[in-house]
Amino acid sequence: MKPIIIAEAGINHNGDIKIAKDLISVAFEAGADIIKFQTFRADKLVTQSATKANYQLSVTSKNETQYQMLKKLELSDEMHHELLAASQKLGIEFCSTPFDIESLDYLMNLGIERLKIPSSEITNLPYLLEVGSKSKPIILSTGMATMLEVQTAIDVLISAGAKKNSITVLQCTTEYPAPMKEVNLNAMITIREQLNISTGLSDHSNGIEVAIAAAAMGASIIEKHFTLDKNLPGPDHLASASPDELAKMIKSIRNIELAMGDGIKQPTHSEKKNILIARKSIVAASKISEGEIFNESNITIKRPGTGLSPMLYEEVIGKRSPKDFLPDDLIEI
Repeated sequence: MKPIIIAEAGINHNGDIKIAKDLISVAFEAGADIIKFQTFRADKLVTQSATKANYQLSVTSKNETQYQMLKKLELSDEMHHELLAASQKLGIEFCSTPFDIESLDYLMNLGIERLKIPSSEITNLPYLLEVGSKSKPIILSTGMATMLEVQTAIDVLISAGAKKNSITVLQCTTEYPAPMKEVNLNAMITIREQLNISTGLSDHSNGIEVAIAAAAMGASIIEKHFTLDKNLPGPDHLASASPDELAKMIKSIRNIELAMGDGIKQPTHSEKKNILIARKSIVAASKISEGEIFNESNITIKRPGTGLSPMLYEEVIGKRSPKDFLPDDLIEI
């Protein structure tokens, strides 16, 4: 199975259309399937006095409210159209996460191919009902959620019209960066097995090894935040992958995809030519005369594998030699 890789630009454009377009180019060149941003209006998302998360406070102004921070990171209507066009020109799918129903409807009118539910909205009943009614593939992030909340959200989506096989649930840890001991990749398998649903990973950890491991564990979608420069101002840059890291991650995931194979245990095409070279045969350990009894002293096992298989060793022991053999001759019976 080929995992879909989402390069999550998110709000790492800093409100700058040039940075946003450069992020699309980086995602395309790295080999991502989808470039994703975030669509919201600060007025609809947070109250004027909402405080920031600790990770946001550590990398942005402490005198700025969450509303003020997010207001600067909104994508305008014109920017959305420019980014969609830039993505289409390169041939990478454009996607964005809506954080409210108005933004959801806007993205539907823009013509996006799938809908991403952020972790923050997994308990937003009106929002879930709207998403479920749109007849689009759905990606559900589950940061901060219990298994019951995940199941409930899926039930709501299905009740609104979504097909279960159109939903992919992403294991996610809502912390930036997510501590390795809290990533809990095994939860991805638990969700898949208990809820009988497609699963993947939204990776907020530092580095690329977690995403690569998720690919090996059968993730159908892998999402990774990335930035042009970790040192840029803004709340998410420091916990995002650099362009080089994104490219290495995607290359590694594609290699894992190839390495997983079809699961059938048999010699591969490239192995077959090595069988007779690497395996062994029963050979003479010393000079053996015709009629002599084969025993543990006069026969041994060596490469190549062009003679009798060592699996016949016990059948050969005790038989009489049909002819003379010199040391290292392949034994015949």
